[in-house]
Amino acid sequence: MDLLKFKLTIAYDGTEYEGWQVQKIGTGVQEKVEAALAKLFPSHPRLHSSSRTDTGVHALGMIAHFEVPRAEARMSPQKLALAINAWLPEDIRVFETVRVRPEFHARFGATGKQYRYFVWNHPAMNPLLRNTAWHVPRPLDGRAMRLAAGLFVGRHDFRSLATNPGYARESTIRTITRCEVKKSGFLFTFIIEGDGFLYRMCRGMVGTLAQIGLGKFPAEGVKVMLAKKDRRVAGMTAPAHGLILWKVFYSKKPAAAGHKQLRSSLINSGS
Repeated sequence: MDLLKFKLTIAYDGTEYEGWQVQKIGTGVQEKVEAALAKLFPSHPRLHSSSRTDTGVHALGMIAHFEVPRAEARMSPQKLALAINAWLPEDIRVFETVRVRPEFHARFGATGKQYRYFVWNHPAMNPLLRNTAWHVPRPLDGRAMRLAAGLFVGRHDFRSLATNPGYARESTIRTITRCEVKKSGFLFTFIIEGDGFLYRMCRGMVGTLAQIGLGKFPAEGVKVMLAKKDRRVAGMTAPAHGLILWKVFYSKKPAAAGHKQLRSSLINSGS
């Protein structure tokens, strides 16, 4: 069968969802997007995503792809994004749809991901950020957190920072290429980039950094935590609602057939 492949860039507020993946109990974001696609394509295409996000986690740059028979692809990619959005709830939106080469794969072609985590550090929570930032009312030591964040960069065994997923993992070694802590007013932004992430690893890193900022651990303690390879020696797991899958990285080779690579200002803002 002659198939065409399309790549979607999807943003969503994960507050009302049990994560990205289709769920046996509860609703996943994937389920909503596939239902929208089923309204447009008789073949009811299945989505293949770059990542899985947990319950309550958000995304600004989730990447997914699907395939449909050429005979069903009757509208331009630009119109397709609008058509999909017409069938989606307001907390899920497709930013862009492009046609890609047959060899493109949203998951296996990804070379890295960037997550951002937001912390509101003021005695009173900002009500406008209540669904997208963790409220830490006590003052945080930004200098200590930045020093500790730099110690996560590199190739390490991150077993101490991740939650046991309940199944065997091939490896707990990951490479972090960027871990920064930025501050604007009362808002801290934790920017984490890497080639892959273990279950709740980003949230374990942020929770640990926050507790370092509160003085519970010394910044240099990150070295000991990584060496111990024991979840009990590191800090807490930060709440899900402050985490956003910001963007997914692919190789420099052109993935789109006849279309420009994504240049969404929403995704690139602040990076």
